[in-house]
Amino acid sequence: MSVPRRWKIVLAFLAVYLCWGMTYLAMRIAVRDIPPHLMSGARFLVAGLVLYLWTRGRGDPKPTATQWRSAAMVGGFLLLGGNATVAWAEQQVPSGLAAVLIAVAPIWMVAFEWARGGPRPGKRVIAGLILGLAGVALLVSPEGDSATQVNLIGAAMLVLASASWAWGSVISKSAPLPKSPFLATSMEMIGGGVLLLLTALAVGQVAHFRPTEVSAHAVLAWLFLVVFGSLVGFTAYIWLLGVTSIAKAGTYAYVNPIVAVFLGWAILDEPVTGRTLIAALVILVGVALVNIEWRTS
Repeated sequence: MSVPRRWKIVLAFLAVYLCWGMTYLAMRIAVRDIPPHLMSGARFLVAGLVLYLWTRGRGDPKPTATQWRSAAMVGGFLLLGGNATVAWAEQQVPSGLAAVLIAVAPIWMVAFEWARGGPRPGKRVIAGLILGLAGVALLVSPEGDSATQVNLIGAAMLVLASASWAWGSVISKSAPLPKSPFLATSMEMIGGGVLLLLTALAVGQVAHFRPTEVSAHAVLAWLFLVVFGSLVGFTAYIWLLGVTSIAKAGTYAYVNPIVAVFLGWAILDEPVTGRTLIAALVILVGVALVNIEWRTS
């Protein structure tokens, strides 16, 4: 591997680690004034169109109908089932805890890879699965202080969101998409964005949205999500899926919760208890065990 390519990989990982770690805070702020599916749909559609026009302008070939269908399917799992569900859940769950629960995505990836004919999980993977589930159970179990209790519906939706994201990541490796990762990413964002906006329209989010009531903080958070969450972070993640293993790309799950918990505590005064930190550590150790064995198997 050449030096320039190593630097590209390092920069892509930094983008996924840091930019995505900050998106949990940005989503938490944005959904205060913008309905979650409308916010996410507009975010990804704008970012997707910008990236699509850039890739076509530099000479990438026009996508086929089959490629558009595949991109819409992958985008649906990643963005509608995954990202937008996180945005919805952050109306109920603090941003830091949302990032911790989403950290189980690599565990889902291992399970889906195995179901698709991949290697059978070994003892270390099984131990990691048990630790991950124990951490989630500890995080959402009732606690004496009602202010620090986790909304169970929000937590369950986050776990399902991580599963949808993991499945989208797995199938994107073999889906008939354009060879250009940037063109494929733009199409996934456009397809997922359209599905998100249709969902927002179907559930009444568009009808009840009042643009005049959106704060400057929410607008800035949305712009951050468009530029750094979608154009930079999401594009970097899709590119990494094409040049590294899913397990390596999934290591974002180690770093995002640390960034998100710190920012949520420092900026939004989200509570961080000792049990929260212990549960987060248990989950991340479980994810680490899964990824270590998966990468060496």
